[in-house]
Amino acid sequence: MSTPRVFVARLNGMSVFDPLGDEVGRVRDVVVSLTGRSSAQGLGPRAIGLVVEVPGRRRVFVPMTRVTSIDTGQVITTGLVNMRRFAQRTGETLVVGELFDRQVTILDGREPAVVEDVGMDLQRSGDWRLTKLFLRKGSGDQVSRGLRMRRRGETVLVDIEQVDGLHLAGPAQAATALLEAYEDLKPQDLAEAIQDLSPKRRAEVADALDDETLADVLEELPDDDRLEILTHLATERAADILEAMQPDDATDLLADLPASRQEELLQLMEPDDAADIRRLLTYDENTAGGLMTTEPVILGPEAPIAEALAMVRREELHPATASLIYVTRPPHETPTGRLLGSVHIQRLLREPPHQPVGSILDSDIDPVSPEASLGEVTRALATYNLVALPVTDPEGRLLGAVTVDDVLDHILPDDWREQDGPTTTEVGNV
Repeated sequence: MSTPRVFVARLNGMSVFDPLGDEVGRVRDVVVSLTGRSSAQGLGPRAIGLVVEVPGRRRVFVPMTRVTSIDTGQVITTGLVNMRRFAQRTGETLVVGELFDRQVTILDGREPAVVEDVGMDLQRSGDWRLTKLFLRKGSGDQVSRGLRMRRRGETVLVDIEQVDGLHLAGPAQAATALLEAYEDLKPQDLAEAIQDLSPKRRAEVADALDDETLADVLEELPDDDRLEILTHLATERAADILEAMQPDDATDLLADLPASRQEELLQLMEPDDAADIRRLLTYDENTAGGLMTTEPVILGPEAPIAEALAMVRREELHPATASLIYVTRPPHETPTGRLLGSVHIQRLLREPPHQPVGSILDSDIDPVSPEASLGEVTRALATYNLVALPVTDPEGRLLGAVTVDDVLDHILPDDWREQDGPTTTEVGNV
């Protein structure tokens, strides 16, 4: 192996290649055993393997015995990689997920400090051992927890034997360094990452995230995990998070809570947001009304195409939601005036920007009623090759839209995010 020492913050996000040069994935964490420390022999805890994110956002375990080189900007592996989703075992610790931000004590002077990075060295035996800690002096509440804020306190690089408490999680732990390591991740990938953490650590990460990011992450988590996080939050913040979520996702989450807790949170939300969710809660979850979002893209017929294109460019819009623009009579918030028709984004791109959207309406897409079953909705989407479908009341007013991603969430097994694909894949010669 070509690099005798590597720091985990630098290793995180590094591309992993097989011996033929094909990229396998990216490093997202290092799994270590903290029980392997031996001060007499000068050995630190042993690195067991890497958590590697492979295509499909699956996180798999690659043993350090399969790592043949950690070189400039890349990790080289060999042999078969088990493609089963990584599951942390008893006695294993994640460096990024659990050691970053951990409160320790520097033995020389008994000073408190927080772990910001961990260095590991290659031994003659071929093992990787944790040997160095990059620390910021000060207690957890003295070190700034804001992800983008300048943190205060002197930094120091020490041998791992010079600290106490590394193996102790403690009553509370910040998540600043962890989130810095994951700063490049999209909400979907961040959701996948925090699934690997303990409930305590997930709660600490949730506390450190801003409301918009946490709302996006909750939309990507399995029901059990997001319910666990929501119930951990203070009531007022939980209400703020629900406001920031897509109405259909917020409704699904609220539906799993007792009625008294639902009402408590709804009372704290903005009236308009609460009204949308109350309306969605009246529908069965396996109907168009239970599946729909109440915030599709809606315009009047006189709006120019340029305005429609500007609206669908909004970053917060899901691609499926942005695919169709619904044209209605006023008002243009659900429930709207009468639905006149819809326009696909591809059609918008083919027409002059000054032309009104009402002149290019597609009236062939039949809306469904809020009582339409999941099967009816699925067949309509498949029959007309659509990714979204309008939902209207008997008077023809637009109530919302069902998108294909919400349909898939309901027809796939509840644990589809956690199911495994192929058991192994060949990434070189054994």
